[in-house]
Amino acid sequence: MRRDEQLAFCKKCSNRKMDVQQGLLCNLTGEKATFTNECPDFILDPTVKVELNDTEPLENQDIRAKLSTDAYERLRIEQNLPMAIISGSIAGLIGAILWGVITVATNYQIGYMAIAIGAGVGFSMRYFGKGVDQIFGISGGLIAILSCAVGNFLSVMGFVAQAEGLGYFETLTRFDYSFLIPVMTETFSAMDILFYAFAGYEGYKFAFRVFTEKELSTVK
Repeated sequence: MRRDEQLAFCKKCSNRKMDVQQGLLCNLTGEKATFTNECPDFILDPTVKVELNDTEPLENQDIRAKLSTDAYERLRIEQNLPMAIISGSIAGLIGAILWGVITVATNYQIGYMAIAIGAGVGFSMRYFGKGVDQIFGISGGLIAILSCAVGNFLSVMGFVAQAEGLGYFETLTRFDYSFLIPVMTETFSAMDILFYAFAGYEGYKFAFRVFTEKELSTVK
């Protein structure tokens, strides 16, 4: 536990004392805090007004650490993984189509599209899935990466359609999908790895349900 995390407890403890040279100390030991997770001598000072943050969302691992087992299990009951995957996939498909359309229209692959796809997938999964388990983040990351791959494929099909003077849907239906992997490998670039990584990170990060410290205090 970092010093600032220990101080968060010490500032609310009746056994604290202030030393002008060393800072906040334990009145029982005369030393700085050394506990790792919980202080066995902690006594809440009723005169201390605890200000709970109502703006900054907590990290997913912090939510688990701050809740009792029963409270966390109640959050898990509210999860809906199938709905999260469905909504995330729809958002990813929409993003992939936009990726393909914009890339073909501009003849340029815009990296920010990957971030937008990842965020869209993640936020959709968060809203409909209310997930707190790791599977939501992992699913969000995978769907986002797959969506980028679909976007790249649609871009390739768009360029083929232009070159051959065919309609877009005609190109999709006439394409020999046994060549899918060779085509994707041939058109894959090192920059795509970066784009996919951005999308995967955003999909993972935003897929979880979020709480501020103040909101979390109401979960019993």
